[in-house]
Amino acid sequence: MAAQSKTAIRTDAAPAPAHTFSQGVRKGPLLQVSGQGPVDPTSNEYVFHGDVHAQTIRTLENVAAILAAGGASFEDVIMLRVYLTTRDDFATMNEAYGEFVTARVPSGVLPARTTVFTGLPREEMLVEIDALAVVND
Repeated sequence: MAAQSKTAIRTDAAPAPAHTFSQGVRKGPLLQVSGQGPVDPTSNEYVFHGDVHAQTIRTLENVAAILAAGGASFEDVIMLRVYLTTRDDFATMNEAYGEFVTARVPSGVLPARTTVFTGLPREEMLVEIDALAVVND
Protein backbone atom coordinates (compact mmCIF):
# COMPACT_ATOMS: atom_id res chain seq x y z
CA MET A 1 0.00 0.00 0.00
CA ALA A 2 1.36 3.41 -0.97
CA ALA A 3 1.95 5.95 1.79
CA GLN A 4 -0.37 8.93 1.74
CA SER A 5 1.32 12.22 1.10
CA LYS A 6 1.38 14.99 3.67
CA THR A 7 0.24 18.44 2.51
CA ALA A 8 0.72 21.82 4.15
CA ILE A 9 -2.46 23.87 4.32
CA ARG A 10 -2.07 27.61 3.71
CA THR A 11 -4.58 30.44 3.50
CA ASP A 12 -4.42 34.24 3.63
CA ALA A 13 -7.77 34.14 5.50
CA ALA A 14 -5.84 33.17 8.67
CA PRO A 15 -2.68 34.66 10.16
CA ALA A 16 0.63 33.60 8.69
CA PRO A 17 2.59 31.33 11.04
CA ALA A 18 4.91 33.35 13.25
CA HIS A 19 7.41 30.52 13.56
CA THR A 20 8.49 27.33 11.82
CA PHE A 21 5.22 25.46 11.38
CA SER A 22 2.33 25.13 8.93
CA GLN A 23 -1.10 26.65 9.52
CA GLY A 24 -2.43 23.13 9.04
CA VAL A 25 -1.33 19.75 7.75
CA ARG A 26 -3.41 17.19 5.94
CA LYS A 27 -2.51 13.55 5.50
CA GLY A 28 -5.19 11.36 4.01
CA PRO A 29 -8.49 12.23 5.69
CA LEU A 30 -6.81 13.80 8.74
CA LEU A 31 -6.44 17.57 9.00
CA GLN A 32 -4.59 19.08 11.95
CA VAL A 33 -4.92 22.83 12.44
CA SER A 34 -2.03 24.42 14.34
CA GLY A 35 -2.80 26.39 17.46
CA GLN A 36 -4.38 29.70 16.51
CA GLY A 37 -4.62 32.87 18.54
CA PRO A 38 -6.48 36.17 18.39
CA VAL A 39 -4.61 37.57 15.42
CA ASP A 40 -6.15 39.58 12.60
CA PRO A 41 -5.15 37.82 9.35
CA THR A 42 -4.88 41.08 7.41
CA SER A 43 -2.65 43.01 9.80
CA ASN A 44 -1.08 40.01 11.60
CA GLU A 45 -1.63 41.99 14.82
CA TYR A 46 -2.99 40.61 18.09
CA VAL A 47 -6.49 42.00 18.68
CA PHE A 48 -9.00 42.46 21.50
CA HIS A 49 -6.47 42.89 24.30
CA GLY A 50 -7.98 41.78 27.61
CA ASP A 51 -11.27 40.54 26.06
CA VAL A 52 -11.32 36.73 26.13
CA HIS A 53 -14.80 36.55 24.52
CA ALA A 54 -13.71 38.52 21.45
CA GLN A 55 -10.33 36.74 21.38
CA THR A 56 -12.08 33.35 21.40
CA ILE A 57 -14.28 34.32 18.45
CA ARG A 58 -11.32 35.70 16.44
CA THR A 59 -9.30 32.58 17.24
CA LEU A 60 -12.12 30.27 16.11
CA GLU A 61 -12.54 32.32 12.92
CA ASN A 62 -8.85 31.65 12.20
CA VAL A 63 -9.35 27.92 12.86
CA ALA A 64 -12.39 27.94 10.54
CA ALA A 65 -10.40 29.58 7.72
CA ILE A 66 -7.70 26.91 7.90
CA LEU A 67 -10.29 24.13 8.07
CA ALA A 68 -11.93 25.55 4.93
CA ALA A 69 -8.57 25.77 3.14
CA GLY A 70 -8.07 22.08 3.94
CA GLY A 71 -11.51 21.11 2.65
CA ALA A 72 -13.21 20.83 6.04
CA SER A 73 -15.65 22.61 8.33
CA PHE A 74 -16.50 22.46 12.02
CA GLU A 75 -18.85 19.59 11.16
CA ASP A 76 -15.69 17.57 10.36
CA VAL A 77 -13.85 18.48 13.58
CA ILE A 78 -13.55 15.65 16.07
CA MET A 79 -11.36 17.41 18.64
CA LEU A 80 -10.62 20.97 19.72
CA ARG A 81 -8.02 21.88 22.32
CA VAL A 82 -8.39 25.21 24.10
CA TYR A 83 -5.51 26.76 26.01
CA LEU A 84 -6.28 29.57 28.46
CA THR A 85 -3.91 31.64 30.55
CA THR A 86 -6.22 31.71 33.56
CA ARG A 87 -9.08 29.69 35.01
CA ASP A 88 -10.90 33.01 35.56
CA ASP A 89 -11.56 33.24 31.79
CA PHE A 90 -13.13 29.77 31.46
CA ALA A 91 -16.82 30.75 31.71
CA THR A 92 -16.47 33.65 29.25
CA MET A 93 -14.43 31.57 26.78
CA ASN A 94 -16.93 28.71 27.10
CA GLU A 95 -19.84 31.03 26.28
CA ALA A 96 -18.13 32.44 23.16
CA TYR A 97 -16.93 28.96 22.12
CA GLY A 98 -20.42 27.51 22.54
CA GLU A 99 -22.05 30.24 20.45
CA PHE A 100 -19.50 29.88 17.66
CA VAL A 101 -19.16 26.11 17.44
CA THR A 102 -22.82 25.21 17.97
CA ALA A 103 -23.84 27.50 15.11
CA ARG A 104 -21.40 25.69 12.78
CA VAL A 105 -22.27 22.08 13.63
CA PRO A 106 -25.75 21.47 12.17
CA SER A 107 -25.67 17.77 13.07
CA GLY A 108 -25.56 18.69 16.75
CA VAL A 109 -22.64 16.29 17.32
CA LEU A 110 -20.19 18.73 18.85
CA PRO A 111 -16.44 18.05 18.74
CA ALA A 112 -14.70 16.60 21.75
CA ARG A 113 -12.74 19.22 23.67
CA THR A 114 -9.96 19.59 26.18
CA THR A 115 -9.27 22.85 28.01
CA VAL A 116 -5.85 23.47 29.54
CA PHE A 117 -4.66 26.38 31.68
CA THR A 118 -1.11 27.34 30.78
CA GLY A 119 1.27 30.09 29.74
CA LEU A 120 1.00 31.16 26.11
CA PRO A 121 3.72 32.46 23.75
CA ARG A 122 2.57 36.10 23.76
CA GLU A 123 1.39 38.25 26.65
CA GLU A 124 -1.54 39.52 24.53
CA MET A 125 -2.88 36.00 24.07
CA LEU A 126 -5.58 34.95 26.51
CA VAL A 127 -6.59 31.94 24.39
CA GLU A 128 -5.15 29.55 21.79
CA ILE A 129 -7.12 26.81 20.01
CA ASP A 130 -6.13 23.94 17.72
CA ALA A 131 -8.32 21.43 15.88
CA LEU A 132 -8.28 17.91 14.46
CA ALA A 133 -10.71 17.10 11.65
CA VAL A 134 -11.49 14.07 9.51
CA VAL A 135 -12.21 15.16 5.94
CA ASN A 136 -14.45 13.08 3.72
CA ASP A 137 -13.72 14.09 0.12
